[in-house]
Amino acid sequence: MNRLVRYKPSNNSNLGCADFITTAERELSAFFRAVTERFGSEKAELSAEDWLQELIEIDGLPASTREWRLITAKASTRLASRVSASSLSTELTNA
Repeated sequence: MNRLVRYKPSNNSNLGCADFITTAERELSAFFRAVTERFGSEKAELSAEDWLQELIEIDGLPASTREWRLITAKASTRLASRVSASSLSTELTNA
């Protein structure tokens, strides 16, 4: 089943389909590049999956930059948890 089917455009949305896709690509791409530069490609791929999962889980489509940034912030929280767990594991292994 395609999970995107449940989405319905927000009534206050002024973004067309092309604008929506462009905005999504821009936001995810910036997030992916930043995570790759800081944490490497493996964490970036996992974070991109987290970002897409956050997009799937919201109710309706993002209608503003603020809503897009909220998706990125939630994916960043997952990344922070993953990095913290990884660091803790490394510390325990090297102890």
